[in-house]
Amino acid sequence: MKKFYVYILCSKRNGTLYTGVTSDLDKRVYEHKNNLVKGFTQKYKVHCLAWYEIHESAESAIKKEKQIKKWKRAWKLKLIKKSNPRWDDLYERICEYPDVTISLDSCLRRNDEN
Repeated sequence: MKKFYVYILCSKRNGTLYTGVTSDLDKRVYEHKNNLVKGFTQKYKVHCLAWYEIHESAESAIKKEKQIKKWKRAWKLKLIKKSNPRWDDLYERICEYPDVTISLDSCLRRNDEN
């Protein structure tokens, strides 16, 4: 069954934040990290995966993304700190320990390019 993800990227700890939604988290974060996505994340160097949440439907993921985008910044920071207090880049974790819903292909492509 296909999964959907709401995610928050950051430029650094307590830095610039970006909230998005996708059905392929590792691929989408890879695209942000490598500036393949033109716009906000490229302009402000927002490349670290700080938080994500899995949803069973696109509708629920989009609804959550829209809610988070309306939140005050302090609420977003609290959400990140609650599950990721050290502000680790979770991209490395999802590539190292891929869940069956996450494609390993983009992680391997990333490793091949380094």
